[in-house]
Amino acid sequence: MAKQLPCIDTSCRDFISRQRIFFAASAAPGARINLSPRGTDAFAVLDDRTVVYLDRTGSGNETAAHLKADGRLTLMFCAFDGPPNILRLYGRGEVLRRGSEAYRAILMRGFAGKEPAGARQIVRLHVDRVQTSCGYGTPLFDYRGERPSLDNWARAKGEEGLEAYRREKNAVSIDGLPTGLYDAG
Repeated sequence: MAKQLPCIDTSCRDFISRQRIFFAASAAPGARINLSPRGTDAFAVLDDRTVVYLDRTGSGNETAAHLKADGRLTLMFCAFDGPPNILRLYGRGEVLRRGSEAYRAILMRGFAGKEPAGARQIVRLHVDRVQTSCGYGTPLFDYRGERPSLDNWARAKGEEGLEAYRREKNAVSIDGLPTGLYDAG
């Protein structure tokens, strides 16, 4: 049932382009495992071994802390309509800090220079394993639309409010690990 692929091929790209959600899973030694849903509207395949997503300000910054401490990251896409399928991308991740040269380059290359409200950083995954599985147990769901909540919240906070929020809520993980959000450099 599971099938390992040599890279993110055309069929993987096509599958990813039809999905509306993916899940990011990360962990660090001695820390809780983090699993977060993300919208594919802020996801891009750069090449057959590299993907990125624009990470927005949220209640925590667990993925960044885990990547700083350990580096492992898995992204999972599930078919909630059409033929069943699950696609997992395994590898090592890194955070590109907002405002950095690398961030700006990826923003242009992967997202046509468009930064959503509340953008915090870009997560880049260097993929070392691509695997599909049957997805037979995944239920069918109908997509109804995007929620405006995060956009509305970020716009209401404004840049200064978001900065204060990040300093309070996003500088360390729930386990006290540094996220690197305010590291020098």
